[in-house]
Amino acid sequence: MVASGSYIGSMRVVGIKVLKNKLSEYVRIAAGGEVVLVADRDRVVAELVPPSPTRSPVLADALLAEAVREGWIRPPTLAGSAPPARIPVAKWSELSAELARDRGDR
Repeated sequence: MVASGSYIGSMRVVGIKVLKNKLSEYVRIAAGGEVVLVADRDRVVAELVPPSPTRSPVLADALLAEAVREGWIRPPTLAGSAPPARIPVAKWSELSAELARDRGDR
């Protein structure tokens, strides 16, 4: 039994030499959702595929997500929350009294 073309879907095969000469065209094809197989001497050596739906279209976001996936950096544990509230060291009345004493010594 042989699989028909309907199982493969939209897919193209291109040789390395042709890919080199028309790279931007094949990148646009891949960005449009089609898989492009790259062949070297009738052997598939690479694939150009469209980005996954979960990948951010912004390059900086994509690089950050990749760094988190590979473990280079850790995401914040409290994402989206504000920093903890500051605890005052002393009451304002105590601080102003100390300042007044310090200034009176001059």
